[in-house]
Amino acid sequence: MIYIFQKSADSFFVVGSKSEITSETQEKLSWLFSGASLLDQKTLEGTFVGPRKEMITPWSTNAVEITQNAGIAGIDRIEVFETERGQLFDPMLQQKYSGIDQDIFMLNIEPDPIQYIEDLEAYNETQGLALSEEEITFLKEVSEEIGRSLTDSEVFGFSQINSEHCRHKIFNGQFIIDGDEQPLTLFQWIKKTSKDNPNHIVSAYSDNVAFVKGPVVEQFAPKTQDKPDYFEVKDYESIISLKAETHNFPTTVEPFNGAATGSGGEIRDRMAGGIGSFPLAGTAVYMTSYSRLEEGRPWEEQIKPRKWLYQSPKEILIKASNGASDYGNKFGQPLICGSVLTFEHEEAEETIAFDKVIMLAGGVGFAKLKDGLKKKVQKDQTVVILGGDNYRIGMGGSAVSSVDTGAFDTKIELNAVQRSNPEMQKRVCNAVRAMAELDDNPIVSIHDHGAGGHLNCLSELVEDTGGDFKLENFPVGDPTLSEKELIGNESQERMGLVIDPKSSEYLKNVSARERAPYYEVGTTGNNDELTFKRSGSDQVPFHLKMNHLFGSSPKTILTDKTSPKQFETKPYEASRVEEYLEKVLQLEAVASKDWLTNKVDRSVTGKVAIQQTVGEIQVPLNNLGVMALDYSSKKGMGTSIGHAPAAALIDPGAGYGRFADGLPNSAPVPGN
Repeated sequence: MIYIFQKSADSFFVVGSKSEITSETQEKLSWLFSGASLLDQKTLEGTFVGPRKEMITPWSTNAVEITQNAGIAGIDRIEVFETERGQLFDPMLQQKYSGIDQDIFMLNIEPDPIQYIEDLEAYNETQGLALSEEEITFLKEVSEEIGRSLTDSEVFGFSQINSEHCRHKIFNGQFIIDGDEQPLTLFQWIKKTSKDNPNHIVSAYSDNVAFVKGPVVEQFAPKTQDKPDYFEVKDYESIISLKAETHNFPTTVEPFNGAATGSGGEIRDRMAGGIGSFPLAGTAVYMTSYSRLEEGRPWEEQIKPRKWLYQSPKEILIKASNGASDYGNKFGQPLICGSVLTFEHEEAEETIAFDKVIMLAGGVGFAKLKDGLKKKVQKDQTVVILGGDNYRIGMGGSAVSSVDTGAFDTKIELNAVQRSNPEMQKRVCNAVRAMAELDDNPIVSIHDHGAGGHLNCLSELVEDTGGDFKLENFPVGDPTLSEKELIGNESQERMGLVIDPKSSEYLKNVSARERAPYYEVGTTGNNDELTFKRSGSDQVPFHLKMNHLFGSSPKTILTDKTSPKQFETKPYEASRVEEYLEKVLQLEAVASKDWLTNKVDRSVTGKVAIQQTVGEIQVPLNNLGVMALDYSSKKGMGTSIGHAPAAALIDPGAGYGRFADGLPNSAPVPGN
């Protein structure tokens, strides 16, 4: 049943309940909704903007749980709907509804049955799996080996597990340039530095994060965490975790949730380092084409703007930075540094630009030295999922992220967009932290749920043993999911763990205290086979050998030739240096970052000693002396440099100028 509470003239809480609400429940809900009143009518006429039916918002998830904590039973969804005039419409996350009625949350979808794929080429094309010809040939050979056609779950799973996003096939591929086979792959070149200079590295390129040796630190934690207990102080040898990864495609398509889940995914990687580690602080980087925030910026007017498929650079910069900041604020991780760059260049009938946005999330954390490496997974150990429900979202994200934006049908690309729920991830983090703070951490191995969902996470956990997973034990938020969608969706904020069965009850009790949903979904095997099925069913959506998924797909070979580029040297005139400086100081990469730093809680944990401070930029100026520039009249996100006047202190000997925002001419210029 649907109940409608009026929040304001243009805004309504729509409540889905399994049973009729009582007058007492009505009063409680009205109080929770800050005085919103229950309407007598069961329907509303007009055009309304609300969330997509298939994507329950994280706000709804938390709101429903609040009602449960308030003693209200039966509420299964609460969403906010607004009239068309009261809401900006975001087609990536919202729908327009002709009225609100009792079917507003209904999904008239029957779960798709298991499909056996006869035409791999056609399935690859229609589903946007980004499989190469060599991989399709390999899958045909697998089909011949097992004596049957592969299921949709198996083909889909292979595409996600072996995507460029997950397997870095280009970085691990063999390059042939100008006819010469290169001696090292890109990844081998990257790894060469740490191989030649290991220094204090504990692990690199083999886990969710890299670890370097840290100092002896003090732990202040409860003696036990499955019940109230007193705190103890203990010293341990630490390691420092370092991580950075991009989330480009999702941020290009849906900037807020793309950047938010990018930040969340990077935090999860630091949680899943070794056998459990602690995230501490984050960073974010945004790169787009020119923002074109306002007229009168001549460097932007020299290049004709493109027609954007999804979001403009201006929208991306605003929404993506909102998403990353929102996630850090709600999870409880300070975002303490970062950068932003806008760039386009047109020359010789070629335009170079960040048309596919770069969104990079990074961060640091720490762990115990003794927990820095994963343990060996053995037979008959318990596989646990901590975190939220499954929804029909984030489908095929790893495959779609591996190709150019716009390469697939818009529906396929939108289906790959994910859902951000930082509060849920914080609960999971607290449960993992409780295990890692024990003297004897019971976690055997841990991996986060990112691209490819359960298929990718759980297959990596049991890569050395195989595993048997019971689909009836998986969390379900949308009962209309097919088996493929259940095991392959990328509903985030989940963690997969292998744990000794004797310790599972302790983890279960800790998770209950932290309100982190806990599911025992399978056991490790010893036959190197991966199976997903329902108990008692003859239908088996997924059953392959581990070597069908890992290490057997064809090696990527890339053939290319050198393409020399000659760029024209740009002259400059000393008499126009003030004009040049005015333009440089308006660039997003140089101007004040207040619009970024002031909307994120940079000390949310209370552990940040130094806030971002005034930096410096260096530009060649050649013996020009000292001058002051006043840009106080500049307005807007990209042009304001904060306070005025800005001082430019020129060091003739060094040959560069240092610019400090808001300092008097005689003041020293602080470093970065």
